[in-house]
Amino acid sequence: MTDSAKKNKRRDFIKGATATAVGASAVGFPMIATAQTTSLRFQSTWPSKDIFHEYAVDFSKKVNEMSGGKLKIEVLPAGAVVKAFDLLDAVSKGTLDGGHGVVAYWYGKNPAVALWGSGPAFGMDANMMLAWHYYGGGKELLDDIYKSLNLDVESLLYGPMPTQPLGWFKKPVTKPEDLKGLKFRTVGLSIDVFTKMGVAVNALPGGEIVPAMDRGLLDAAEFNNASSDRLLGFPDVSKVCMLQSFHQASEQFEILFNKTKYNSLSPELKSIIKHAAEASSAEMSWKAIDRYSKDYQEMQSKQGVKFYKTPDSVLKAQLKAWDEVTKAKSAENPTFKKVFESMRDFAKRTAKWQNDTTVDYKMAYNHFFAGKK
Repeated sequence: MTDSAKKNKRRDFIKGATATAVGASAVGFPMIATAQTTSLRFQSTWPSKDIFHEYAVDFSKKVNEMSGGKLKIEVLPAGAVVKAFDLLDAVSKGTLDGGHGVVAYWYGKNPAVALWGSGPAFGMDANMMLAWHYYGGGKELLDDIYKSLNLDVESLLYGPMPTQPLGWFKKPVTKPEDLKGLKFRTVGLSIDVFTKMGVAVNALPGGEIVPAMDRGLLDAAEFNNASSDRLLGFPDVSKVCMLQSFHQASEQFEILFNKTKYNSLSPELKSIIKHAAEASSAEMSWKAIDRYSKDYQEMQSKQGVKFYKTPDSVLKAQLKAWDEVTKAKSAENPTFKKVFESMRDFAKRTAKWQNDTTVDYKMAYNHFFAGKK
């Protein structure tokens, strides 16, 4: 055999061996594994136009992008699969893979869960509440509550909300007595607080509030913030909004997963979900400052809304009612008492630190802007 023939034969052998290896890879011995996509169907507790639904979409987008296609979360608006207040059960049963809401919505399951969103939180703001949740034992307490209710869910809290307004009224509230007898919408433990103050409370989902006010079924109502309130149409049925309140001064959002589905995910995907929630928490806070302030300004300049500070007498009446409500709840509900005392212990240290160290930003604002064009 000539040298040329030997070279040709060797080339043919190498080609054949390569083809055999590629063929083997195709039929059962992959050299590089192909990533599979896990798709999850979520629902929020708000209409698609609301900024709260947008926050849910922001979170899902981060997860989808960070996972490189391994995980895909689709977020549907409230009512797409179940009603807003039915979300928790739907996620637990696997009707939905997950959801986006607030813990206070599950008040009917156990009043203790509303402590995560209702009330003055012993002087803690919403970000401090998240600090208590993740570093002061709150998460373990909430997980235990869900477990005791046989709810198959994994809960992630994030997104500290700014202080919510007292609400929208027909005329300015000047004293606690002005609230007595009003048909008013709120949720969570705020129901008990306002009831104690003589208010007739009706807990309605966000999308039903303005129509109820328009038909006269409600005299007044609160939802959450300037952007959501404006989009829901509050300025169309009321021109008076009272700012500042203790009824929901320290609330945050909740991302829910069906626990069985969540546990089936790889450690890598669980880590992505955790860090996406943390990143979304920061982005939500920044977006809220920008959007809420714009809508606050435009409701005054374009829609004729008048904003008033809630009188201190009303705020003090809320605190008094809160003391009475929480004392009764603690006496009848051991879980409520346990959560309440955990929050109080954390707040006694951390709220003092914040109060002692935080400068009065209003002083600086007035220095630069008060009385100036």
